[in-house]
Amino acid sequence: MPELPDITVYLDALSTRVLGRTLERVEIVSPFVLRSVEPPLAVCHGSRVTGLWRLGKRIVLALDGELFLVIHLMIAGRLQWRGTSAKLGRRRSTLAALVFDSGTLVLTEAGTTRRASLHLVRGAEALKPFDRGGLEVLEAGVADFEARLRLENHTVKRALADPRLFSGIGNAYSDEILHRARLSPMLLTGRMTPEQAARLHAATQATLREWIARLRAEAGDGWPEKVTAFREGMAVHGRFRQPCPVCGEPVQRIRYADNETNYCARCQTAGRLLADRGLSRLLKDDWPRSLDSLEELIEEGRRSGS
Repeated sequence: MPELPDITVYLDALSTRVLGRTLERVEIVSPFVLRSVEPPLAVCHGSRVTGLWRLGKRIVLALDGELFLVIHLMIAGRLQWRGTSAKLGRRRSTLAALVFDSGTLVLTEAGTTRRASLHLVRGAEALKPFDRGGLEVLEAGVADFEARLRLENHTVKRALADPRLFSGIGNAYSDEILHRARLSPMLLTGRMTPEQAARLHAATQATLREWIARLRAEAGDGWPEKVTAFREGMAVHGRFRQPCPVCGEPVQRIRYADNETNYCARCQTAGRLLADRGLSRLLKDDWPRSLDSLEELIEEGRRSGS
């Protein structure tokens, strides 16, 4: 799912292409993408774009007449930009197209599950249901950040990715933040020390700013084409069994539902392996509790297979 750094770079690219320009029309290709009925979509045709901003993981386009288009990319949604002479076509992944006098913004979604959404609302009050209330971490001081952490007693991984607590952070960047902070993803926020909270605050801001800078440099003056949760240069996210860039130990993971948490046991949990719900349930008493035990288990497997 595109998170704060990705959305920020999308907004950079959009601002030079659509801010102050006219939205000629919105073409809906997949009927499932449009989630609002009032006001009707046609009322925004011919409107000028007066503002652009991020609302959590959503993109808001402000239009004349207090109209707002709200785009939520969810997991597999992406934005593409095409010039004024480009033809839209009807690819299976295309959900909608916003046709401006300067070019066309195409909303796509990979796969068959349609989760990305587009809303048209009127009035600033109508935007409130889209605001989950998360703290803007790049603007927050350590005291406000720590107060948010302690609102509920969850694992720090869950807290970071909770849009009611923190804005714009999801599965990918929470892994990277926790690795930089050298904190276990399973640490309970209610048990965090002030020093740990301050370390996490610093790591959060540093990680997000670093990745915004990287993605801006990668996109340059062009359109950000490679928006993905798995990026070259990430320390742990999506790097299961690959060496940690700090200590060289293999990156570990915890799998659950459609997501997974990646971490370095040496850097973040003092060498202790966190239980993977599937594998630990299968292995039971044979589940290795530490990196040393895991290495012994691997070595035994190699010897038995030789």
